[in-house]
Amino acid sequence: MTSPSPSTEKGTGRPSADSKSDTTPPPGRSIHTPKSRVAPFSLQSSFPFTVFFAVNFLAALYAPIQDCDEVFNFWEPTHYLNHRFGLQTWEYAPEYSIRSWLYIVIHAMIGKVGSLLSSNKAFEFYMVRTVLAIACAASETRLYSAISRTLNPRIGIMFMMAMVFSPGMFHASVALLPSSFSMYTAMLGTAAFMDWRGGLKTHLGIMWFGIGAIVGWPFSAALIVPLVMEDIFLAYLSMDRSEAAFRYIDGFARSLIVLALQVCIDAFFYHKLVVVPWRIVMYNIFSGSSRGPDIFGTEPWHFYFRNLSLNFNLWFLLAAAAGPLVGAELLLRNRTSAKRTSIRSLVFVSPFYLWLTIFSVQPHKEERFMYPIYPLLSLNAAIALHTLLSYFGTADPRTLMGKIPAKIKLAVVSTFIISAIGVGTLRTIGIVAAYRAPLQVYAPLRRPEFIGSEQTICLGKEWYRFPSSYFLPSGMRAKFVKSAFDGLLPGEFSEAKVGFGFFPGSWLDPSGMNDQNVEDPGKYTDIDHCTFLVDSYFPGAPTSSVEPNHILDTDTWEELQCSNFLDTRHTHLLGRTLWIPDLDIIPVESRRKWGRYCLLRRKQHS
Repeated sequence: MTSPSPSTEKGTGRPSADSKSDTTPPPGRSIHTPKSRVAPFSLQSSFPFTVFFAVNFLAALYAPIQDCDEVFNFWEPTHYLNHRFGLQTWEYAPEYSIRSWLYIVIHAMIGKVGSLLSSNKAFEFYMVRTVLAIACAASETRLYSAISRTLNPRIGIMFMMAMVFSPGMFHASVALLPSSFSMYTAMLGTAAFMDWRGGLKTHLGIMWFGIGAIVGWPFSAALIVPLVMEDIFLAYLSMDRSEAAFRYIDGFARSLIVLALQVCIDAFFYHKLVVVPWRIVMYNIFSGSSRGPDIFGTEPWHFYFRNLSLNFNLWFLLAAAAGPLVGAELLLRNRTSAKRTSIRSLVFVSPFYLWLTIFSVQPHKEERFMYPIYPLLSLNAAIALHTLLSYFGTADPRTLMGKIPAKIKLAVVSTFIISAIGVGTLRTIGIVAAYRAPLQVYAPLRRPEFIGSEQTICLGKEWYRFPSSYFLPSGMRAKFVKSAFDGLLPGEFSEAKVGFGFFPGSWLDPSGMNDQNVEDPGKYTDIDHCTFLVDSYFPGAPTSSVEPNHILDTDTWEELQCSNFLDTRHTHLLGRTLWIPDLDIIPVESRRKWGRYCLLRRKQHS
C-alpha cells in the first residue's frame, strides 16, 4: 500500500486543513520551472467564463419571463424601492411577511445604478439581468474549474456543454428568483466541497449553502446533506475531529452573520422582528390544508420528469443514469485510487437524486423549483457521459467494444452529442420566438408623449404575462380588469409620503390580502377608466363577457403595437416543443400557428 502524500490526511486521501496548494513551489524556485504540462481537454478559466457569460447575456436580452411570481414577487418590489410604486402580493403584507427584503435590496441597488446611467426604466430591468448573467457565469466557471481539477478535464468540458446548450439553464441563469440565487450558491458551495486544492474548504461550502438558504430559498439547504455526510465520515476516519468542528463552527458563524443582517433589514421594512426563512418553511409545510402551496395547484409525480426532459433532453437521461453507472464502476474497479474516485463521484451525483425525490413527492410543483439542481443535473450528465465514453472508447480487442471500428464509435458519439446540442438549441430559439411578445409590445410607451403621463394601462386575461412596471413610463400605473381568473391578484404598495417615513408601502397593512388565494373584488378597476389595454387574440379561442376579443373591437381600441404569440391550441406538439421554420417544405399541420399579442389604446371620439 502506498503511503499518503504529505499534503493529505493519513488514510483518507484528502488534504489536511492546513495543507498548501500542490502548485506552491519550493523556496527559491520559480513557479514556472519546471514547465508544467497542460492536461488534455483543460481550458483556461477565462474561456469558460466568456462562453458562459455570452449565453447568459443572450438570455438577459431575449429570454421571456417564465413565471408570473418572478414579476409580482420580485421585480415589482424591486421597482417599488427605486420608484416608490409597484404591485404588491400578499406575501409582502406585514401580516404574513414570508418574503425577505434583503434579496430585493441587493437587486434594487443594481437597478439604482442603472437609473443613474439612463432615464429609461427598461434599461434598469436589463441591467439587473446583465448583472445576474455575470454572477451566474462566475458561479458556473468556479464549478467548472473544480470539476476539471478534481474529477477530470473531460468531465468539465461535458459539464460546460450541458449547461450552455440546455433551455433550462438559458432561463434560470437570469431569472430574478430566489431559486436561481440558490442555484448560484449551490454551484459555489459544491465547488468548495469538491476542490481540496490548498486545503479543505468545508467552511466555505457551508457558508455558500447557508447564504443560498437564507437569502434565497430555505429548502436549497437539503443539497448540502450528501456533501456534509462525506466530510464528516472522512473527518471521523482521519481523527481530524477538532479541526472539522472548527470548520463547521466557522461556516455556521458566517451564515449566522448573513441571517442577522437579513433580520435587521426585514425589521426595517416590516417594522417588526421576523425570521423570513423560518416563516417560509412554516407556511409551506405546517400551514394546513386550507393554506400552503397546494391551494395554488397540484401536479402528478412525474411532472418534473417530463419538465426536465424538455429542458435538458438527452442530458437528463444521462443524469438519471449517472448513479447506476458510477455504482457499477465502483464495483468493477480493483485499484484503490480508482475506487476512491468513484466514491467521490457517487457523493457528487447524490444531491440530484435527493432533490428530485423530495420535490416529486410534493403535490405542488413548479418548474422553478428545479432551478437549484440544474448545474448538478449537468454534472451528473457529464459524469455519466464520461463513464460511458471510457468504456465505449476501449481499444482492447478482447472486449466487445474493442472490436467495434473507431469510426463507428466516433459516429455514434458525435450523433448523440450533436443531437443533444441541436435539440436544446432549437427549443431555446423556439421559446424565445414563441413567447417574447410581452417584452416587446410595451415599447411605444417610451415615446416622449407618454413619459410622465398619469394614465392607466389595464391587464385582463393577460395579467400573468405582465413583464413588470419597469416597462411603463413614470406616472403610468398598471391596473387589473376582471377576467376568468378567480384567485387573488396583487394589490399596490402604498404611496403615502408625508409623515410615514421611509418606504411606508413595506409596513403599512394593505387591504384585501389573504393567504388562501381568495379573490378580492377591490383589486379590479372598470375598463372604462383604462387608457391602454394589453390583450391577445387567438383565432377560434372561446370568448366570454369578461374575456371578449378587445383586439377585434376596433370601434373602441386601436393597435399601438402587436407581436406574434404562439397559438398552442392549434400548433402541433413538435412545433410547441422546438423551433420550426415557416417554410413551404414544412407540412402545414406541423407548422407553428400564431396569435396576436397587442398593446391597445382607447380611441378618442370627437
